[in-house]
Amino acid sequence: MRKTPDLIVVNAAVFTADPTGTTAEAFAVVDGEFTAVGSSEEVTRLAGPETTVVDADGRMVMPGICDVHTHLSLGGASVAWDFQIAPHYGLDEICGAIEARAQELGPDAWIAGGVIGSTTMEKLSNVDALARLDRVSAGRPVVLKDDTQHNRWVNSAALKAMGVMDDSPDPEGGTYVRDEAGRLTGILWEQASRVAEEAFAASIENPEARNRVTFTTAAKVCNEVGITTVCDAATMESALRTLSTLEAEGELTLRVVTSTVARPLLAEPGITGKELLAVSERFGSELLRVGFVKVFLDGVPMTRTAAMLDPYLSDGCSSHGPSCGECLYDLGGLVDELEEAVSAGRGVKIHAAGDASTKMALDAIAVMRQRHGSVPVFHIAHPLFIDASDVRRFGELGVVADASPYLWYPSIIQDSLAACVSAKALDRSLPLADLLGSGANVSAGSDWPAGAPMPHPWTGIETMVTREAPGGSEEAINPAQRLTLQEALISFTRRPAEAMGLGERVGSIEAGKSADFLVLSQNLFDVDVRRIHETNVVVTYLRGSRVYDANS
Repeated sequence: MRKTPDLIVVNAAVFTADPTGTTAEAFAVVDGEFTAVGSSEEVTRLAGPETTVVDADGRMVMPGICDVHTHLSLGGASVAWDFQIAPHYGLDEICGAIEARAQELGPDAWIAGGVIGSTTMEKLSNVDALARLDRVSAGRPVVLKDDTQHNRWVNSAALKAMGVMDDSPDPEGGTYVRDEAGRLTGILWEQASRVAEEAFAASIENPEARNRVTFTTAAKVCNEVGITTVCDAATMESALRTLSTLEAEGELTLRVVTSTVARPLLAEPGITGKELLAVSERFGSELLRVGFVKVFLDGVPMTRTAAMLDPYLSDGCSSHGPSCGECLYDLGGLVDELEEAVSAGRGVKIHAAGDASTKMALDAIAVMRQRHGSVPVFHIAHPLFIDASDVRRFGELGVVADASPYLWYPSIIQDSLAACVSAKALDRSLPLADLLGSGANVSAGSDWPAGAPMPHPWTGIETMVTREAPGGSEEAINPAQRLTLQEALISFTRRPAEAMGLGERVGSIEAGKSADFLVLSQNLFDVDVRRIHETNVVVTYLRGSRVYDANS
């Protein structure tokens, strides 16, 4: 016998995101799942006296956003705890803000936050800038993230807490940037940032309470912009424990697929590799799924640590490492890492920000396909630069193109990229349309808080269609790779759900799936596409329950 709906939504413009392109006016929800999708008349007939009826008043309703690549710990901390610096700030503005903040704090308190724009970071690797930071911070340790989240700027007090001096050896995979005289500048590349974050973490008096606030804040931010499901792209043990506790207490308002990390993480201390993989086996539930292992294959182009086929430009970017960057694994080592994850029943998310690292990732996945067939799930994250011959391999090998962050439009990070990589590479960057044409799953991710201070999908959707700055611009990034609005919306809903292994559960409004949906302030198909970034979420539902209401 069919149960009476707990909730029905009627008089809506429903974008279902289902594979057949179904449109509807209404749907019914029972026990947190969609049970019927159709016309308002059809669905209204299902209602009983206890059914809650939501009249959408003609508004657009769509599935909850599925973000295939985010960092809940970093993002939540950036909102809940971090000292905020706008990415367009130069040295004067940063030092002015630090000086004001220092006057509000005790003498031993850390000033931790960000973000510093990549173009500004290039100008800070000198002892004069460090001396100025030391003066304005008045002895308090300072650690500031850049907009990639891979690098840091610290002062002398932080370097002392880290135990780092002019003659200290660089950590494996990282650099304490020095001037020509061998003096520390306070700039930290890649794994050197981990040393600073470990020193800062040691200063936190109650990490458990802090983590709770961090993750509840992250979920709240996601719900406010319409995100209901995420793949957390680097999940530590503390995150697993905190998220599990929140769900057990009924406080988790987000569906999370985790990615344990294969090697030590830049931003967070803790166990990694096999040890973390074993610990993660204890977790798993409706809202918390242990799904992936994260493998960092290279760094980022802005610091010349992404592995590129062609040399970086000779000037305009910080001098670091080999002329083409380098991979952090050889092919055999990468295959071994993937084998370990697949043997544990996990998918793998590979960070590969350069075309050389992407080629190696595809080569390794080809080996895995020969061994294990099509079942294991592989994501290649940050497909900024892909050699033309490799685009088709995404579809052939069944690789998810984890399109994160939203770098397909003019921005500060694009300016930094233009100073580092060749015009030829930029002209073919983020070939999303070609990847779709290859048959690949192109799934969007915010990479929050890397790339942008908030995980705003409406900016990502608009600019995926225009390849222009939000609101429109004369400049466009590789405009031949524009997607249609329909394609972009699917890349923010059904495709990432499938990429996370949740395609049968979320990502579209269909009977039998979890009732995760949004009511929007405007119909994206009716407005000028260059106004989509102005979209607000009116209400967000997770499993048929309201987790965000703009009017409450």
